[in-house]
Amino acid sequence: MAEQCACGKKAMMVFPCSGAADVGEIADRAARLLSKETCVKMSCLAGIGGNISGFIASANGADLVIAIDGCPVSCAKKTLETHGIKKFKHLKVTDCGFEKGKAPATEKNIEKVLKYAKELI
Repeated sequence: MAEQCACGKKAMMVFPCSGAADVGEIADRAARLLSKETCVKMSCLAGIGGNISGFIASANGADLVIAIDGCPVSCAKKTLETHGIKKFKHLKVTDCGFEKGKAPATEKNIEKVLKYAKELI
């Protein structure tokens, strides 16, 4: 059963960097679960990177934006910043105790990152 949050009518979005590494997969899958279990809606980081005005406007109009990056390269954070999204919270999978290239996308690892992501709401 999905958790219910007290978000009211707040627009909340999450943009994960899905990357090619294991930590990118964890970021993506944690964002998908966050969207499924809370009021935060997952959106398309590629839409921001592609300079698609609707994606940028939606992110700028949101009450809460979360960027989830897999690693310290911080592609999601940099993409949002480059396209003028100024207010967002940032989470890196590697700050949750994982090492790039040594963090399989297991349910346990995804749930750990999901827990950190929920703390940003």
